[in-house]
Amino acid sequence: MKRVMLVIAYDGTNYCGWQTQKNGTGVEEVINRTLSELTGEDIKVIGASRTDAGVHAYGNVAVFDTDSRIPGDKFLYALNRFLPDDIVIQDSKEVPDDFHPRHVNCKKTYEYRILNRRVPLPTKRLYSHFLYYDMDIEKMRKAAEILVGTHDFKSFCSVNTQVKDTVRTIYNIEVIRENEDIIIRVYGNGFLYNMVRIIVGTLINVGTGLTEPEEVKEMLGAKDRQASGPTAPAMGLTLVKIEYENI
Repeated sequence: MKRVMLVIAYDGTNYCGWQTQKNGTGVEEVINRTLSELTGEDIKVIGASRTDAGVHAYGNVAVFDTDSRIPGDKFLYALNRFLPDDIVIQDSKEVPDDFHPRHVNCKKTYEYRILNRRVPLPTKRLYSHFLYYDMDIEKMRKAAEILVGTHDFKSFCSVNTQVKDTVRTIYNIEVIRENEDIIIRVYGNGFLYNMVRIIVGTLINVGTGLTEPEEVKEMLGAKDRQASGPTAPAMGLTLVKIEYENI
């Protein structure tokens, strides 16, 4: 028996999220089915990040245990032969038997894209949130700086979040303008349910003048979901990568 890690990219448009759901197809379900057919075993992967419906990924991570004779680094090629075009394995490797992608220290990077122009672009409609308002990037950066560090992010997670501890660490938030694209990159040790999208929604309110940067500190202190901004739409969000120590 060996444990294999997969690095997975997917277009989340046609999926109900990472996790297997009763009301639609999850990315996890497709990978489980493909792995089971490939190995002849009943495979259930363990995912690192349970992305929401419509959210994309360049580098989500999952592990599974198998008795298959396929080498860990060859699963990459074997799986990609049978997976649909909107799910592609980027890398595969054997890892220690006790490695769990959610129970070890890691750094996660998320990226949110906003298309900021007068009218939408059809080619970006599935991967960016369109906004035609003028956006103050400098104010957004000032607000983002307040969120960097270790804080209780209870105001920045869904009320349906079922966790006891809402303290998380954000290492950095970059707000970048590239022509008509505004890119918000968030680096942290872990994120609560809808946390990145609520942070983005709050920064959008700052950028459009609905909220002043200084008010973000009050939002953190309130520890109340009603205190922060709206949840930004899913299609603009991508899980870029997950970095593990010693892996």
